[in-house]
Amino acid sequence: MHPSAAGSAQTPATSPTARAAADSESLLTAGLASGASEVSLIPVLDDNYVFVLHGGSNSSAGAGASNGGSDGAPGQAVVVDPAVAEPVIAWLEQRHLEPIAVLHTHHHHDHIGGTPELLQRWPQLQVIAAAADRQRIPFQTQGVGDGDRLNLLGRPIEVMAMPGHTRAHIAFYLPTGDGPGDGPSVGELFCGDTLFSGGCGRLLEGNPEQLWQSLQRLAALPAATRVWCSHEYTEANFRWAHHLHPDDQAINDRFRQVLSERAAERPTIPTTIGEELLSNLFLRSRDVEEFTRYRHSKDHWRG
Repeated sequence: MHPSAAGSAQTPATSPTARAAADSESLLTAGLASGASEVSLIPVLDDNYVFVLHGGSNSSAGAGASNGGSDGAPGQAVVVDPAVAEPVIAWLEQRHLEPIAVLHTHHHHDHIGGTPELLQRWPQLQVIAAAADRQRIPFQTQGVGDGDRLNLLGRPIEVMAMPGHTRAHIAFYLPTGDGPGDGPSVGELFCGDTLFSGGCGRLLEGNPEQLWQSLQRLAALPAATRVWCSHEYTEANFRWAHHLHPDDQAINDRFRQVLSERAAERPTIPTTIGEELLSNLFLRSRDVEEFTRYRHSKDHWRG
């Protein structure tokens, strides 16, 4: 464990009742570091992405998709939704990065499946997840809920409740602002399976009103916010959207861009809130009724 993360396990997990009684503006802190942060993605399984927030690395060996500078504090990392462990461990060790925390957006196995093995490799790792999902994410060390705030690698992180895909789904939002490096940080959103590039999650445990309201909260974020959604569904989403609206210029432009990116075997992630407001039919929906029609259409589309 990196020295600056040595006290990261001191914040106890709280029950929903206890947390509700606490100050919603309290700062839950772990692994404070100086230096610019960046986000990298690791493709796993058929179409999942695992994300790593880190402050640079001690080695540039190996390939990996990344965004941002490399002048951050070396050695520290935060892993988001590790579906499997082996490629994540290899990626971190190749770059001499020490994970201090894992963030979980929801309980599905393709988002939490790698965490037990990561804990075997790094036993002091914090596991941060929805307190309301403690039974389904039993290895979490810190339960959080809507409005809670974290500080990891020198970046403030806001927890947002995102019910709809699952009842206890959450997102982690890193606001735009003065970052720990030399320049302003870029807003980052880790939204799991709530918002996709050109799409949104299926309604598995929630209702259309809940997911609509969750998406409206995301739509209100700054347009430049980068959206790190957990699956490479973009091409299928825009094939569907293009089928419905073949003359829509924003959808056509995005569809052509996506086809080019996928032909070159490049990820279509991250997208941005601004891009999704232009071309994502779910985010463009004017009301919950229109949203529900699109969700029903996408659920039954076999194009």
